[in-house]
Amino acid sequence: MPTVLLVGLATLWLPFVLDASTAHSSEPSRTTLQEQGDGLMKNVEEMVAHGGMGDAKSIVYHCGEATRYAETIITHLSVSDPHRINAMTPLNEVIRQCNRVSGFGIHADPGLLLNPATKARAAAWESMKSLGLTRTNKG
Repeated sequence: MPTVLLVGLATLWLPFVLDASTAHSSEPSRTTLQEQGDGLMKNVEEMVAHGGMGDAKSIVYHCGEATRYAETIITHLSVSDPHRINAMTPLNEVIRQCNRVSGFGIHADPGLLLNPATKARAAAWESMKSLGLTRTNKG
């Protein structure tokens, strides 16, 4: 009889342990968010730089990449992250502005693409500040 009771307690206990470890492992590490943030900032900076050079095709490409990074960051943000609410609005703004750029297309005047690209860069910077992922230059 004690063996049956022990097995019964073990089966009741096991799912709770697995649920806790799954919930803990689903939260992203700070380095994962930092890598995604670095990718986002790299692409928005490249996007605006190509806008200054008049390369519409590169602006659209980097804006697509920035959208992908912003969406990934949104999916990786934990519900329990205290900065989530402050970061969601600027990340959604990055996506919205980049969708405007994509809507204009690669044959649009680069000057026309530069305005939403600059707004996307500002929103990306704001989201990184909200998440505490900004890097300082140590020149």
